[in-house]
Amino acid sequence: MTDFLAAEDRELLERHGLGTFDALWTRQLDAVDEPNSVPGGWSSVFRLNLEGHGFYLKRQSNYLMRTLHAPFGEPSFAREFRNISRYEKLGIPALEAAFFGQRRVNGEVRAILLTRALDGWDDLDSLLQRWSDLSEAQHSAILRACGQLARLVHSRRQVHGCFYPKHIFLRATGDGYQAQLIDLEKTRPLLFGQRDRVKDLEPLLRRASVWSTAQVRELLAAYLDQAQDSSLVDSWAARLTARRDHKEQR
Repeated sequence: MTDFLAAEDRELLERHGLGTFDALWTRQLDAVDEPNSVPGGWSSVFRLNLEGHGFYLKRQSNYLMRTLHAPFGEPSFAREFRNISRYEKLGIPALEAAFFGQRRVNGEVRAILLTRALDGWDDLDSLLQRWSDLSEAQHSAILRACGQLARLVHSRRQVHGCFYPKHIFLRATGDGYQAQLIDLEKTRPLLFGQRDRVKDLEPLLRRASVWSTAQVRELLAAYLDQAQDSSLVDSWAARLTARRDHKEQR
């Protein structure tokens, strides 16, 4: 595969000598958290700052996953990069790639994914932790943004697969909030209609335990493009509650 280098970032990266796979692989940086590991492999994330522009540099070695696209295994970043590209083509707001490449070095499979940092955005998880400090207007705007984002993903026949608060990023605008997604490794086509949609939404509602019943209905109303007191919201709320109760009892 030919390396991908976004046109918007090429000049900045090349000015700092970071426009190639080898330069990004060998750049000394501090990891932002503990590396993930599998037998014989690892994956790690680093923060990179260049002239006021923030990036996350992700490197992995022999960190492979089997997919229909690559039944014998491929770096998980390869799948995420394909999904980033797919979301962009479909018009779904999500993180943006600045660089992607992979190499085989003496039997070792290496991969790099460089994405632009979402500086100025808040993940929903952090907003939920201070939910009581936010106004009712902010609550409603956030719920609408999350519901509309989920509706857009599913209308494009995609399942995010990890629709958790920590993967939804929001930014206040003049009249509400913008929302976008990160962590696209598990994204797949939506194949099973309502079953897939309920399965995708339920983890968000289970983790957003601070939301009241009325607030969940507000999100579902935005997702379904219905009034909050509609029978369709009733049936979806019942399905999601049943799935959540089943998951919590396991």
